Amino acid sequence: EQAGHLPSLDELAQRAKMSPSHFHRVFTSVTGLTPRGYAVAHRATRVRFELERDCPVTEALYQAGFNSSGRFYEASNALLGMTPSRYRAGGAQTEIRFAVGDCSLGTILVAQSERGVCAILLGDDPDALTRDLQDRFPLANLTGGDAAFERLVSTVVGFVEAPGRGLKLPLDIRGTAFQQLVWQALQRIPAGSTATYTEIATRIGSPKSVRAVGRACGANPLAVAIPCHRVVRNDGGLSGYRWGVERKRMLLERESRVAP
Repeated sequence: EQAGHLPSLDELAQRAKMSPSHFHRVFTSVTGLTPRGYAVAHRATRVRFELERDCPVTEALYQAGFNSSGRFYEASNALLGMTPSRYRAGGAQTEIRFAVGDCSLGTILVAQSERGVCAILLGDDPDALTRDLQDRFPLANLTGGDAAFERLVSTVVGFVEAPGRGLKLPLDIRGTAFQQLVWQALQRIPAGSTATYTEIATRIGSPKSVRAVGRACGANPLAVAIPCHRVVRNDGGLSGYRWGVERKRMLLERESRVAP
């Protein structure tokens, strides 16, 4: 993770005293990512860190270990959700549509960038949810949604009310490499089932990172779409839900009624 250059598969395998093919299989099974995929995601995290420190874009890229700014710019939308300059400026000129509505769990805010749904927030105060979105994208251009967007919000609300419908949406998921690893594991928990924080840590190949898994769940900006409500304590108890334990309980009860 601290290497100044991107090690080749042969280099990594040699250090681990394995053949390249065996190392690739072991690494992928443990982390859920290929060695190259993990390295790119980790470097993207380092770039975010440098940009958030107001480091110049070019310096941030090289501090993170990218030898070619051109290649990073080509992939920046996938890694950052926007260009590095726009990310450094807090999402300036990024267009994000959003709408606030009501559901049986209270107030719901749904936001969408050019790449997909970037926030699903639950709460009781519409203004507080809007401020939360503004804090995430302080310089983005936040606008109300059109009729098509209102239908997307209705789809999300419909899933909250009736989990049996399923929910398939294009998502704009932004987080660290570790967070994304956790969130991918959460998306694999079927509706009607739960997993413990310990089980999730084991599934992503990091059994000692139980608390970090909890923090990743708490940082999830996409309620329901990334089902962090399906993670429970080792004794089956409910705790640690960003939007309130009672909402977590209600979601799990609804899903239990439609489980196969």
